[in-house]
Amino acid sequence: MTALASAPMRGHAAMLVFSALVAGSFSLGGLMANEISPAALTTARFGLAALIMGALALVFTGVPRAAFAAPWRYLVLGGMFAIYFVLMFEGLKTAPPVSTAAVFTLMPIMTAGFGWLLLRQVTTGWIALALAVGASGALWVIFRGELALALAFEVGRGEAIYFIGCIFHAAFVPLLRLLNRGEQSLAYTFLFMLGGFLLLLVWAWGDIRATDWGALPQVVWVALAYLAVFASAASFFLLQYGARVLPSAKVMAYSYLTPSWVILWEIALGHGLPPLWIAAGVGLTVIALLMLLRE
Repeated sequence: MTALASAPMRGHAAMLVFSALVAGSFSLGGLMANEISPAALTTARFGLAALIMGALALVFTGVPRAAFAAPWRYLVLGGMFAIYFVLMFEGLKTAPPVSTAAVFTLMPIMTAGFGWLLLRQVTTGWIALALAVGASGALWVIFRGELALALAFEVGRGEAIYFIGCIFHAAFVPLLRLLNRGEQSLAYTFLFMLGGFLLLLVWAWGDIRATDWGALPQVVWVALAYLAVFASAASFFLLQYGARVLPSAKVMAYSYLTPSWVILWEIALGHGLPPLWIAAGVGLTVIALLMLLRE
């Protein structure tokens, strides 16, 4: 009984750590966004992540020959995931990490829309209300708490670029399920990461060759290692565990903690507190989290 009761608690702990690791991508990405081409960085990140996931797949589950059926699936999934990350780092060139994290909290409501379009997944009224509350908090931060900017729909260039990336990520989530043909999670993740790496290698070859890899500042290598190990491999395991022991709505809820974690990351990195008006928007995203956890 104790073990059964503790499984959901372990799931919540896993998702809490997962959300903190994801938030680190925004703060560290903001530090080095202007030091390297987003396409070159994402190519290196996908290559390292594919190596890690491939090694884990070979050790724990193997990669059966049947998994290579319809390889176009991995190019589609990897390409969409790659576009998301390239646009994320492009957006971080001009947008503050907290603002991009707020845009990220729009992901659940967009994912719910694509889930209905692609899988006919129906969202309950309570979850829809929670998503609306979270989206309101995100929009408050994006428009900097100014009604005039919202009415004029004046969005920062970085936030707008990242929002386009989030659309690809939102469609990517239900496509993961739609295109899966029974492959194990590790093998499936390795193959679509490999697909994204191969596409990036072709598309970003000019940026890769133009990058003076030996002259890159240390922060780029630190961020790259973090993205490949913690924001890819470690977060993948945590997400997989959370999804096994928690309802999907509760798993999805933890994305609303991202702006709060980013604020803590920014303080830890010595960037100080964000403007006070951000607190209202972040507060709404936390309320959305509590609503989804209750659901």
